[in-house]
Amino acid sequence: MNPELLFALVTFAFVSSITPGPNNLMLMASGANFGFRRTIPHMFGIGLGFTVMVLLVGTGLVQVFDAYPISYTVLKAASVAYLLYLAWKIAHSAPAEAGAPAGTPMTFLQAAAFQWVNPKAWAMALTATTVYTPDRSLNAIVGVAIVFGAINLPSVSTWTVLGQQMARILTNPHRLMLFNWVMAGLLVASLYPVLWPV
Repeated sequence: MNPELLFALVTFAFVSSITPGPNNLMLMASGANFGFRRTIPHMFGIGLGFTVMVLLVGTGLVQVFDAYPISYTVLKAASVAYLLYLAWKIAHSAPAEAGAPAGTPMTFLQAAAFQWVNPKAWAMALTATTVYTPDRSLNAIVGVAIVFGAINLPSVSTWTVLGQQMARILTNPHRLMLFNWVMAGLLVASLYPVLWPV
């Protein structure tokens, strides 16, 4: 990969990984509700899950979707339904009772599997493999996956730390409930580009 293309890929990977989206909003909520340590499996699940997604999309999975256009509609419906369910879970997260951790954060496998119904992850994977692997060679696809894997984890960790720091002002159950409802609303709002594409 030439230096100009690599620089463009790194920039795209960073901007798309650090900006708000379903993964980052859920990590911020998890950091606030469960802390950094308990959110680590969620972060690693996103990182590995998305890297595997890029590899599979780049090596031909996108051709399956092109051959069966109805699959895009099914994927969109599944994505919307699952994100609405996650928003409901975030909104109804209960504060910890007497210092005990309330609820459970997303597991490694749940976070990895979530990438397959995450509209932003699909947009990122399709763009990355289309734009930055012009020859569709395996080396180029692996290179794109490695770049995303290296940039994704520090980026998503930032959102977890932000949520963890916000927990300092969310000690009041009413403030925590308001925060969870706001995060759930933002997660629902992230569906706007999926439901009404420009």
